[in-house]
Amino acid sequence: MSAAAPTARAQEGTALYVHLPFCAAKCHYCDFFSVAGEGQDSAGMVAAILAEARARAPRAPRTVFLGGGTPSYLSVGELRDLLDGLQMVTNFRESAVEVTAECNPESLTLEKARLLRALGVDRVSIGFQSLRAEVLALFGRVHDADQSFRAFEHARTAGFERVNVDLIYAHPGQTPEAWQADLGRVLALGPEHLAAYNLSFEEETPFERWLAEGKLTALPEERELELFARTREMTSAAGLPAYEISNYARAGERCRHNLNYWRNGEYVGIGPSAASKVGFTRSGNPRSIALYRRAVEHGGFALAWSETPHAALRLAETWWLGLRLADGVEPDVARRTAGFAEETDVFEARAHELAAEGWLERRGRAFALSARGLPLADYLAKRFFELVDDAAS
Repeated sequence: MSAAAPTARAQEGTALYVHLPFCAAKCHYCDFFSVAGEGQDSAGMVAAILAEARARAPRAPRTVFLGGGTPSYLSVGELRDLLDGLQMVTNFRESAVEVTAECNPESLTLEKARLLRALGVDRVSIGFQSLRAEVLALFGRVHDADQSFRAFEHARTAGFERVNVDLIYAHPGQTPEAWQADLGRVLALGPEHLAAYNLSFEEETPFERWLAEGKLTALPEERELELFARTREMTSAAGLPAYEISNYARAGERCRHNLNYWRNGEYVGIGPSAASKVGFTRSGNPRSIALYRRAVEHGGFALAWSETPHAALRLAETWWLGLRLADGVEPDVARRTAGFAEETDVFEARAHELAAEGWLERRGRAFALSARGLPLADYLAKRFFELVDDAAS
């Protein structure tokens, strides 16, 4: 992958992601680019992000997502500077149908919740992750369950009508009974959206190292599948059916920003490590605060790499991402999204094959994972990527 040259601003309406890299502490499972914020120049980071925004952010974005890291870690003044600055560059308050900020319980005060709402944020995603003290300690989290419930209450008091809760399940030793009890307490809050992810042991994280050293034992696959099934049953009964493998929402409350990712749409990411997809070209910023700030201070651009995959690979990726959605993938839409112009579409043929085997099912014009195929989403994605070389030749 080569370093990217500065490119033209993405077209009006393109989704905007803003990466804030600071957290109260680095979680043991996390492989996103983030650092403990103590002693960091967070005001300088806000200024650098706004400098990049002036060079690259799309005008009138349809969705905006503040992620990280922990955006709510910023001070009240820094949040105001960031959101007012983004407004001046993009006019997002008039254009966006959804503006989301990720928040952690220890830093979402009532004052910050009210400020976020007043500055144009209309959806908050609160990282509960677990309700159990021993699990939060294992994860490296610095909040407790009481703070999680208090943060949710702050969001409601501040006027947020769209609140997402993040949870992680399938941690070492978890039982179905414990998960059912915890999930029930969260669903009783009445969130509009829930993201529930099974724990993964990502490369270059403490969790991966501890697993290799035998300090942690992953749950058996059968137990993970039982927890997955119980999650879908409970969320559906609570009025939040699954719309993606790990995401559940009330009617009309799906995360529009993330839907764009799963549909392989275009987006611009600003901030250290943030990725972008404009046209058929993907690019990314440095995973380094120093390198990022040095770059944007000399012209606003900090792109560290870029690539333009060939059409067959783009189409395989469109199937891989789209099959995560309950709505599935329409072959003709996938071809348009990927810019795939070949007369023979071996990927649609593969979908028919997998449907005949019972892994996919037809939903109107789309192919979607069947109940049998849901637990094997990653394996089934590989069945599409197997076709890339032949389709590209």
